[in-house]
Amino acid sequence: MRKCKGFIPVITAIILILLFMVAPAGARSGTEKKTSVKNVLLFIGDGMGFPQKTAAEQYLGRRLVMDTLPVQGVTTTYAADRFITGSAAAGTAIACGQKTNIGVIGMAPDLTPVKSVAELAKEQGKKVGIVSSVSIDHATPASFYAHVKSRKMYHEIAHALAASNFDIFAGGGLIDPEGKKSKSPMGDALEAAKKNGYQMVTERESFMKLKPEDGKIIAWNEWLQDSGALPYAMDMRKDKDITLPEFTQKAIEMLSNDKGFFLMVEGGKIDWACHANDATASVTNTIAFDEAIRVGLDFYEKHTEDTLLIVTGDHETGGLTIGFAGTRYDSFFNLLKGQKISFQKFTDEVMKDYRGSFSDLKPRITEYFGLRFEGDPQADRMVLEPHEIEQITAAFDASMIGIEVESKNPKTYLLYGGYDPLTIALTHILNQKAGLSWTSFQHTGVPVGTSAIGVGAKSFNGYYDNTDIGLKLMALMGMEAKVYGAADSLKETLVRNSK
Repeated sequence: MRKCKGFIPVITAIILILLFMVAPAGARSGTEKKTSVKNVLLFIGDGMGFPQKTAAEQYLGRRLVMDTLPVQGVTTTYAADRFITGSAAAGTAIACGQKTNIGVIGMAPDLTPVKSVAELAKEQGKKVGIVSSVSIDHATPASFYAHVKSRKMYHEIAHALAASNFDIFAGGGLIDPEGKKSKSPMGDALEAAKKNGYQMVTERESFMKLKPEDGKIIAWNEWLQDSGALPYAMDMRKDKDITLPEFTQKAIEMLSNDKGFFLMVEGGKIDWACHANDATASVTNTIAFDEAIRVGLDFYEKHTEDTLLIVTGDHETGGLTIGFAGTRYDSFFNLLKGQKISFQKFTDEVMKDYRGSFSDLKPRITEYFGLRFEGDPQADRMVLEPHEIEQITAAFDASMIGIEVESKNPKTYLLYGGYDPLTIALTHILNQKAGLSWTSFQHTGVPVGTSAIGVGAKSFNGYYDNTDIGLKLMALMGMEAKVYGAADSLKETLVRNSK
């Protein structure tokens, strides 16, 4: 009997170990299905790293809503085939829990389609919404409903949108619904969407009157500033344009129901502003994104027992630094408020067809950027130093001779990044006066922040990969994730090369 007594605990221990090994990933990570979430609000700040958030907070003089949430994590962003990721690979990682290659949407590296958390939510009977400040066929939103080998397949993505049966798409427009840029046109995607029961809304008053009983909706702002996107927050026309917080509020109204919903909201123009190294446009769009999060938090506070709200970024853009050699340890974030319009609006409305002299342009530079050509730079930081005037004059000359947008000249690219030279010179100088600087016109590989509140939010504490966001969400919502391909191939390569 004594031998049996010693044998039983051993068998029991083995059984417990085996049960642990076969238990679902969600159960092992503390996200058991019993905590299944009814409503999920996922906010993605495209290009929003820690510097973008810090700059916005210093500009405002207070913490952002997203940084007051009780759960705070740090998230790695690398793609399957490149350390510095892109929005397609990062969007797929977040939406599907799947590492993939640069440019691929909703598919594994071997191009096996992978279902997103939004598609799985629809299969559960939940309502689903996608909101973005850029075109709704862009890489991040597309990652939640499309499966294509290239993010540039806008026509095919538009048809995936039309066939998705999601309940609301809102924000920016569509880049190629008619297939003019496609090698294999499939017919007008908007007509296909109408046949599938979608109603198109492009006017503010009609949008604001929408009710849940109006059915499936595709809505975008009447004025789309660039590449089918909403205007930058600082360029919006009061009471004419629909803001990202307003799109978010209406989406929540349209989606709320007894079975729950999944809503993804992207602050996409944070990224676009950072590509162009325009700190003021980045800051004001980060603030608009944070206001949309406030709308989501208002909903959460009324439904705390069954709602999860998450905020993350897909990557950092521009290599923004909070600090510039010329100001040493000082920062002057208030100087950014001297800029009245975005780089895009200045390029489109001032520089596009400008044929006048530099002297004639000076008053408009002062009007739109606050930079002054007369006065004492020691007494007024907005007065330009002689070397800054030289930079601006050289950039004006480059603009006037028509520097190619995608210049292959390394020197020109490093100076202007393919944007209008004068516009870039003006934003660079203003940003530097404020104590900010940039290292790139592209993405960087630094980790980003993730924050959360609500049911299961604690699982987003700590340091983890962007794929874990999708996998954690699926576990919390009682879904079964399927992941394909060598998810850690790049990570293994980096470790090997570092030895």
